[in-house]
Amino acid sequence: MQFTTRKRRKVIINITSLIDVMFMLLVFLMISSTFLDQPGIKLELPKADSSVVVEQKDYVLFVDKAGKMYLNNNDVALETLEAKIKDALPKMKDSALILKADQDVSHGTVVKIMDIVRKGGVKKLIIGTKLQK
Repeated sequence: MQFTTRKRRKVIINITSLIDVMFMLLVFLMISSTFLDQPGIKLELPKADSSVVVEQKDYVLFVDKAGKMYLNNNDVALETLEAKIKDALPKMKDSALILKADQDVSHGTVVKIMDIVRKGGVKKLIIGTKLQK
């Protein structure tokens, strides 16, 4: 009696479509991710439940606990703030400025800064806050 031996079939798993899907997922995640460059000035921003995330604009005015001001990481005195804003106004996107003041800065100081910035020609003033989690 003679048994016929069948050739064993080699099992091949085609993973080409899986690789395509993984590549597309990777590309989607890379494109949809945003990387924000945060400056090195230590501020404790006030928290707000209703804050909205906006993209980082070109010009940011920081006010730290001591009341020192920085326009895009450059020292600015209160007396020269209006002139610096007028000089930077043509370079500002949509004439917008982000104001990030430490939560310990007095309300009067922040209002005075907002008034000077408005006199300098800024049309859109964005107050920077930290999103409450």
